Amino acid sequence: MSITLILLVIGIVFLGSLMRAVFGFGDSIISMPLLALLPIDLSTSISLIGLVGFTVAVLTILSGWQNVDRPVLGRLSIATLLGIPCGLLLVRFAPNKVITYRLGIFLVIYGIYSLVKPRLFQSLPDLSLNKSIWSLPFGFVAGIFGSAYNMNGVPVVIYGTMRDWKPEVFRETLQAHFLVSSSLIIVGQFMGGFWSKELFLLYVLSLPVIGVAILLGNFIHGRIPSYKFGRYVFVVVIVLGMILLV
Repeated sequence: MSITLILLVIGIVFLGSLMRAVFGFGDSIISMPLLALLPIDLSTSISLIGLVGFTVAVLTILSGWQNVDRPVLGRLSIATLLGIPCGLLLVRFAPNKVITYRLGIFLVIYGIYSLVKPRLFQSLPDLSLNKSIWSLPFGFVAGIFGSAYNMNGVPVVIYGTMRDWKPEVFRETLQAHFLVSSSLIIVGQFMGGFWSKELFLLYVLSLPVIGVAILLGNFIHGRIPSYKFGRYVFVVVIVLGMILLV
């Protein structure tokens, strides 16, 4: 593996980790398409982003555990566990491009709707999910998308925006869920034979930039006004949807 290739991978890991540290999600949707452009095995890319996501979750949650919505986290985690085997089946039997394309369309539509609704569609029903039962289907879908595409954050992000969580609760609850789901996912990837010497080399070399990305991301997150955070999240959702489409 050339030094240039290693530096490109580390740079991609930095971008994904920074996105995750600022908003609490989006790292895999940023990193996976970029890694796909490099001459690296898909299994190595998937496992690397899984390990990086787990590391970011651990380092982030250490300072924000008090903001986690614990009852919701428990239900999301149980449902995610049930969804992981379905995701593994999805990889084998469902066309990857079709699912990615439809997910991209949904994210763009949902993001635009969430941005314009307060101004143009105030008469429409509020898409809030305050009943605890709603966490189960979103957690289940997170398990499916996580084990299949490392995109376990998308369903939980949508759930969090519909719950209208405060910025600190939004980010820290996402990280806590990622910590649980990533643990399950990387175990599944290990048992599936995805790990290799190349993976460990890239992961170890990426650790310093992960730390820098978390520090910088926390700095940026702390300077985003609370009343603007939700709008920024919806903009990020739209951008991520467009990335999936492209």
